[in-house]
Amino acid sequence: MLSRVAERLYWHGRYMERAENTARLVNVNALLMLDLPGAVDVSWHNLIDISDSEKAFASHYQKLDERNVIRHMLADARNPGSILTCLRMARENARTTREILPTEAWEILNATYHHVRDSGSTGVARKNRHAFLNQVIAACQELAGLYDGVLSRGPAYWFTQLGRHVERADMTSRILDVGSAPLLAIRSEAATDDPIENALWLNVLRSLSAYQMYRQNVHDRVNAEDVVAFLLLDEDFPRSVTFCLNRLNQHLERLPRADDARRTTGHALRQVRAADIQGLLGHDLHAFIDEVQTTIAAVHEGIADTWWPRPSPP
Repeated sequence: MLSRVAERLYWHGRYMERAENTARLVNVNALLMLDLPGAVDVSWHNLIDISDSEKAFASHYQKLDERNVIRHMLADARNPGSILTCLRMARENARTTREILPTEAWEILNATYHHVRDSGSTGVARKNRHAFLNQVIAACQELAGLYDGVLSRGPAYWFTQLGRHVERADMTSRILDVGSAPLLAIRSEAATDDPIENALWLNVLRSLSAYQMYRQNVHDRVNAEDVVAFLLLDEDFPRSVTFCLNRLNQHLERLPRADDARRTTGHALRQVRAADIQGLLGHDLHAFIDEVQTTIAAVHEGIADTWWPRPSPP
């Protein structure tokens, strides 16, 4: 497979996963804003921080309020991380590799892109936002299911899955970060109300469709230590960071010249598995997640350097 084709398939997988997870990120923040007591300091700016788009937002908006942040995250074509932009980029990468991907994939992606482009204002409005975001999530899951069901296990599948799992590991850590920040603030102020705290950790689980699997595997009430451990360390839940890194290793084993990328992924796995969850909940969870995200970025660089290295400057 040519390097440019491998790169397009990898980014196709990343952009589809990013569109889905951005929809999840907006959903969980909206739920937190509704449920948190007024005394807890949380704002829509959390989404801008977590998506690392402060500069893009500030260059186009004067006021940091709910409507502008939601428009920026969902339907602003000027934001390189908006759902609309991610779908456009995923569609463009799919268009240039149509002979490799299933025909149905193009149809799903094309229809979803046009729906978001033409109906973006529907999602910005609070009344219809939840349904709009769920439509985006459902379309992305339909596409992922199609690839699992009909795409032959060859380089096209492996590179798409590499992109998908790099992005998923990164975004699971980001959703855990944005979801846990206000809860840890409550703890630090010794004002923890168990029913409220449990309900909010429940929202974090639901934002990743993780609640049912958590209950089946943890066999305990929803609590901070078990939720963070489940989303970081569970070997079997498809959206845990450990699961994604394991899958990356498995996919890399199928590809040539993958030794360097596998070493970087192995380092990331050891880093996550060494986490002292109880200690992190004291005060270091945010810093630890930052370190995990840096390591995941190194996994991406290892993949890019191996299969589509950039030419050296003259």
